[in-house]
Amino acid sequence: MIHAENRRIVIATSPQAEPAPEDACSNRELARWLAEIQGLEFFDGPPAERDPRRRYYWVPSETLVGREQARQLGVQGPLDLFGGYVEQAHQAGKAIVHPLIEQAALTPKGWAAGFAERVAPVVLDGHSAFCRQDAWRCASARLPRGPQRLKPAGARGGLGQRVVADADELEAALAGYDEADYLAGLAIEDDLGEVRTHSVGQAQVSGVLLSYHGFQQQNRNARGELVYGGSDLLVVRGGFDALLGLDLAAEVRLAIQQGRAFDRAASQCLPHFFASRRNYDVAQGVDAAGHARSGVLEQSWRVGGASGAELAALQAFVADPELQAVRASSFEIFEDKALPANARVIYRGPDRRGDFLLKYAMVEDL
Repeated sequence: MIHAENRRIVIATSPQAEPAPEDACSNRELARWLAEIQGLEFFDGPPAERDPRRRYYWVPSETLVGREQARQLGVQGPLDLFGGYVEQAHQAGKAIVHPLIEQAALTPKGWAAGFAERVAPVVLDGHSAFCRQDAWRCASARLPRGPQRLKPAGARGGLGQRVVADADELEAALAGYDEADYLAGLAIEDDLGEVRTHSVGQAQVSGVLLSYHGFQQQNRNARGELVYGGSDLLVVRGGFDALLGLDLAAEVRLAIQQGRAFDRAASQCLPHFFASRRNYDVAQGVDAAGHARSGVLEQSWRVGGASGAELAALQAFVADPELQAVRASSFEIFEDKALPANARVIYRGPDRRGDFLLKYAMVEDL
């Protein structure tokens, strides 16, 4: 068992006023699992029943933003939560990946221009905008390069993304975003073909650091839509150097190196940033000119789709201090079925549309 502070209580929280039921339930189950792994108490009661004299280990559904939110929860550093903290809301989304266009009409408060410059070699070519005027100028100037992908910075799972190839498509796409979308940021980058998405990340809980590489899977939901279906991870005990010490394919090694560079830039360029859970999506594909491209798409400093696999690996490392590497997977499927004995169910029930959803995770043989 991890030697953790016995007085601490694990608790899930969501900054959203009305989170989707499957998201709220999944977050609570991940928090419950984290409590079991650390040998701590889990609190699942109403906020009014929390004991202010006790210390809490938080599992927020979103990246914490701003000192006031952190102060209210008593979060002072990465040992206090499974997730991350940033000073400004835009730093939690995709917009920080790219620079602003020159002479931008709107620059968000706290914009760290040095970060975008620092990560430019390890991301796809692109720009970010925070108003429709800048988005039009930016995307119009980029269209001669080839089709451009528009990505609302705060959206998850590809929601709201559009690919445009000419001015008419751009005008129609921009009309589909509202003011809140623009204020959160819009990332505009070269669209790739033949894409494969890598997951690169780290998690640290009570002194155990794990690092991983993996691939995302897709499944069709009950409506025939292709959506996130889980993550298959190769997880090692230790940092990125331990992961890079394995015998890896060249494209996998590149993805890990790009994720690590992005992670270092965040720690060095974003004031007061910290995180105990760090995940980076790295896309590899072919651009409009037929050239191979690889780059970080976005960061996730909060619980995510791969968190079930992360906790399955963490539990295995805690149970066996000599274990150095393990394969772990998370699954999101849209039919009920019998599961292996070592599978941990994270959610079983209706999704926000009323269709059946099953989330689970497990460790698998190397």
